[in-house]
Amino acid sequence: MGKTLLLTGHPACGKTTIIRKVVAQLGNRAGGFYTEEIFGPGGRKGFELTTLDGKKVIFSHKDLRGSNYPRVGRYGVDTAILRDVGVAAIESAMRAGKIVVIDEIGKMELLSSPFRDVVMRAILGPNLVLGTIIYKSHPEADVFKTLAQVTLWEVNDLSRDGLPKKTLAWLKEFERPAS
Repeated sequence: MGKTLLLTGHPACGKTTIIRKVVAQLGNRAGGFYTEEIFGPGGRKGFELTTLDGKKVIFSHKDLRGSNYPRVGRYGVDTAILRDVGVAAIESAMRAGKIVVIDEIGKMELLSSPFRDVVMRAILGPNLVLGTIIYKSHPEADVFKTLAQVTLWEVNDLSRDGLPKKTLAWLKEFERPAS
C-alpha cells in the first residue's frame, strides 16, 4: 500500500465533499487545495481553486477566451493561475511536511506540465497525499493511478457516506508521529 490515497468516481459523486470533510478534521496538518464549481444564472460558469491557507482564485471559466486559455469543453483554463496558486500550495505543503491535498487531478489541471510534475513529486516523495482524480481513462491521469505508491478508492452511492471516516483512519495509519 502506498502513501497516496486518490478518490475517484463519476462527476458530482461527492469527491470534493469528502475532501472538505476530511480537511476540516485535519486542520493545519494539511496543505494544498480543493476545487469547487462556480454557479450563476444558467448553470455552471466555471471552477474556483481554494488553497487550504485561504486563497481563492478562478482557474477555469466559460468567459476565459484567447490563446492563453486552453479549452476543456466550454471552459477556458488559466494554467498560469493553476501554476502560481495551486502548484505553489502543493509545494508549500510538501516543504512544511504536511498532508498534501490535491483536489483535483482532472482534465483541466492536467493541461499544466508544472501541475503534472508537482503531483508526481508529491506522490513519489515522503509526504502523505490525499487527492481526487478523474474517473475516466486519461493518459496522464492513468499514470498516477497505476503507481505503486497510490491507493485508489471509488466514490459511489454505497461508499460515499463512510469514506470521510475511512479516509481519516487511512491517513492516521500512515501519518508520522509528531517530533
